Amino acid sequence: MTTRRRHIAHLHLHTVLTEAQYDDIIELMSGVTPHVQTVPPNAVQLDLTSALRYFDLSPYDLVQLAKLRLKALYGIDSSAGLAGNRMLAAMAADASAPGDTTWIPAGQVADWLYPRPITALPGIGRTTAETLSRYGLHTIGQVIELPSGTLERLLGAGPARLLAERARGHDPRPVIPSEPAAHLIADLVLKRDCLDPMLHHRAVLGLADQIGRRLRAESQITGRLTLTVRYADRSSTTRTCTLPEPTNHSPALAKAALGLLASLGLQRARVRAYAIRADGLLPANKAYRQLSLEPGDARARAAEAAADRARRRFGPEAVRPAALAD
Repeated sequence: MTTRRRHIAHLHLHTVLTEAQYDDIIELMSGVTPHVQTVPPNAVQLDLTSALRYFDLSPYDLVQLAKLRLKALYGIDSSAGLAGNRMLAAMAADASAPGDTTWIPAGQVADWLYPRPITALPGIGRTTAETLSRYGLHTIGQVIELPSGTLERLLGAGPARLLAERARGHDPRPVIPSEPAAHLIADLVLKRDCLDPMLHHRAVLGLADQIGRRLRAESQITGRLTLTVRYADRSSTTRTCTLPEPTNHSPALAKAALGLLASLGLQRARVRAYAIRADGLLPANKAYRQLSLEPGDARARAAEAAADRARRRFGPEAVRPAALAD
């Protein structure tokens, strides 16, 4: 009995998606294959294996069909990777120019991986890369050629085995169709490019405040924030942070979001859109909060609760942070 070869596509969408748009795209891709997995904040993975016979297309042509549907129905440009597993497909998509598709046929995996930098492998952080670099190991091919015992002495047994598996292009994870994880998104699309760092600050602060208000209105908390900034050339940058503790307190969310903004070093970048995504949502009654001896913290939360009551009675613009006042 022969095992059918898998064909996995990773589509990176060159746009900032609202929650509703993401759901629409998942539904659209389900018309190509029922095996669709979300890769927040702006990508999807498709297992095309069972769809090839139905459409009577090659794997590459089926990816082009999916991209064409995205463009025709939603005006979304995408780049894609096509390979035999999820990891390789994601790496191929990262290596693709906007609008292009990179296909890694099964017999060419080693040749494609060998010259690539170690940091192209998912999960390889700066510390691991710097450790390997000190010993002259910069490419995936150099790691593959290294004796396993030597790699274990450099990294430890567990990390060394994981790195060796990834360097050889192995990834057994299936594409798992599932509902997107609970999340909230607040976004802002500008009519013209913004170059002013103060306006960047103001935009992100406003989105963080929106996220906080929506979380409190739905009695939820979040443990992770993602900031996506899209530029005039349609490229984008994404940063994610895990919060010290799950919260729906707007000042804490604003501090985290502005920290992500500062890490981008935008300066005079031509920005067209911003989006903040809150993941890892939990019911607010499961929140734990570190005890604080600062009376200002309790006063800030009491003021926030009063502001929420005013907004419910007089409208969402009844109370706003001073920094967002016109």
